[in-house]
Order: sequence, then C-alpha cells, then structure tokens
Amino acid sequence: MKLSRGKRLLILGVVLVLVDQVIKYLVKTHMELGEQIYVIGQWFRLCFVENEGMAFGMAFGGQVGKFLLSLFRIVLSVALIWWIRSLCKKGTAPAGVLVGLTLITAGAIGNIIDSLFYGIIWDYAPLMFGKVVDMFYFPIIRDGARVIFFSPVFNFADSCVTVGAFYLVLFQWKFFAKDNPETK
Repeated sequence: MKLSRGKRLLILGVVLVLVDQVIKYLVKTHMELGEQIYVIGQWFRLCFVENEGMAFGMAFGGQVGKFLLSLFRIVLSVALIWWIRSLCKKGTAPAGVLVGLTLITAGAIGNIIDSLFYGIIWDYAPLMFGKVVDMFYFPIIRDGARVIFFSPVFNFADSCVTVGAFYLVLFQWKFFAKDNPETK
C-alpha cells in the first residue's frame, strides 16, 4: 500500500511530536529542575530548565502575554497545517518545502502541548499557562577559556522549527519567490 504525500507528512509530524514529548517526559520525570547531566564531555549537557515559552526563555507581558503567545501559536499551527494540506492537494509543491513546513509545524505543536497541558498534567498551572521544558545545552570549553557556542537551553521542538526554517531559507527559497504562483 502506497501512502499519499499528505499521509507521509502527517506520519512525519506525529513522529516528531512524539519524540519531542518522550524526551520532555523523560527529562521531567528523571531530572530535578536545574540538574545537569554531562553527555559528551563539557560541550554537550542535558540541563533541565523550564521557561514561559518564548525564544531564549523570555517572558512576554505576564499572564495576558502568556495567553496571547499560546493563542498565537495555536492559530499559526492551524494556518500551517491548512497551508501544507492545500499544497499537498495542488500536488506541485516540492517535497522539500512540505517537509520543511512540517518540521516547523511539528516543533510548534510540541511546544504548544507544553504550554497548554503541562501546567494541568504536573499540577502547577491552569490550561494554557504551562511552561516549556528545555534540556539541550552546548557550551564549548577550549584551553580553559569558556567559549559559548550557543548559550540558550533548547528542546527537540525548537530544533525542528530551526532546522525547518533554515532548510526552507537555504534550499527552498525559490519556491517562496515573488514570481512563484504557488505562493500566491
């Protein structure tokens, strides 16, 4: 049985969200907040932190800002799902564009799950006010001097969004060019 392009993208998206949630669950249930586990020497650590859900752990306008951020993510994810679906129906979008958009959407959904449900699941906040679990940290130590490669702690969902966005910009930019009728 051959799966349609849309079903393959759906499977990819679900697998990415599941991987993200399994990692976060394992970190949340097996590490203490602030705990670090050195994975590969000094330059790759699992570091359990939670944040309000914006990039680099920034907060935005208290409870109202948190609610608006969650609402924005949901609307954006629904719009991305609709766009991917419409591109699949047209059948002319390159597979790379669809995969890049699917990576971004899966990453957004992974962090939406944290914001929407983690407060309720872990019993610390109402619906839409949960914190996002982050764990990947890559400081680089060289010759005793600390050189930071990337100081924020991030998660698998963040990686999906970043990889998807960079992939689209670097390799699929022609699809998004002004003169492409697909993007109109």
